[in-house]
Amino acid sequence: MTISKQVHELNEDIRDPEIRLIGPTGEQLGLMPPAQALRIAEEQNLDLVKISPQAKPPVCKLMNYGKFRFEQSKREKEARKNQHVVEIKEIRMSPGIDIGDFNTKLRNALKFIADGNRVKVSVRFRGREMAHTDIGRDLLTRFAEQCAECANLDRPPKLEGRMMSIFLSPKPAGK
Repeated sequence: MTISKQVHELNEDIRDPEIRLIGPTGEQLGLMPPAQALRIAEEQNLDLVKISPQAKPPVCKLMNYGKFRFEQSKREKEARKNQHVVEIKEIRMSPGIDIGDFNTKLRNALKFIADGNRVKVSVRFRGREMAHTDIGRDLLTRFAEQCAECANLDRPPKLEGRMMSIFLSPKPAGK
């Protein structure tokens, strides 16, 4: 597992003819050859790290690189912990669904939406049911209306082959 994607050039690896040096507290130390900057870094028991290689001249900073990498990995871990992956949950129904089953599917959809996931609600038509797609459209419209206070309808009922579906996504928290 890689901790950081960005790899910095350190100490003797810096081969530019001239660099701009920044001190450990962020103050400018001026333009100088890397050998002189490396001597300053060794005197202060720090590392010379190239932080902006595309700048002219490249910018290097005096820092404790091990501590910098540790804090960077801690920040990345914290960011990963706080992110939420939105999944698409699917609920399938048939056009002849009864009210009890409909309410159970509705409760499940509301639970998925409360967890912050998108929900795909689909009605599957079999055999002669294809002649009555309007029943499925009404069913999906009613489903969307029941979820209206906590979810947005992303797409109106759309027939794709033998399946008609809608997408519901959670409403933003501030509204």
